[in-house]
Amino acid sequence: MSVNLYVGNLPYRIDEDSLRQLFTPYGNVETAKVIKDRQTGKSKGFGFVEMTTQAEADAAIRALNETAMDGRNVKVSIAKPREERPPRRSGWDDRGGGGY
Repeated sequence: MSVNLYVGNLPYRIDEDSLRQLFTPYGNVETAKVIKDRQTGKSKGFGFVEMTTQAEADAAIRALNETAMDGRNVKVSIAKPREERPPRRSGWDDRGGGGY
């Protein structure tokens, strides 16, 4: 079973290939995803890496957590499960009006 890692405080210039390369020495990286702003397409400074085994994930956490990268201390931990969020409102209030 794969293990999903949260990677925070990333330099904004990092891309998914660089993120994958950062974790590859510690095991098989199944996926590497840098989270980007929908409107600008720029990195939000965090991402997720999926490693094949718990042992590989633990090795990556021990090696990379709190390491300096471009003047920022990268945070690496086990990712929390994604929480379901209510649907976004369109700007109209619940009674069907526009709020004017």
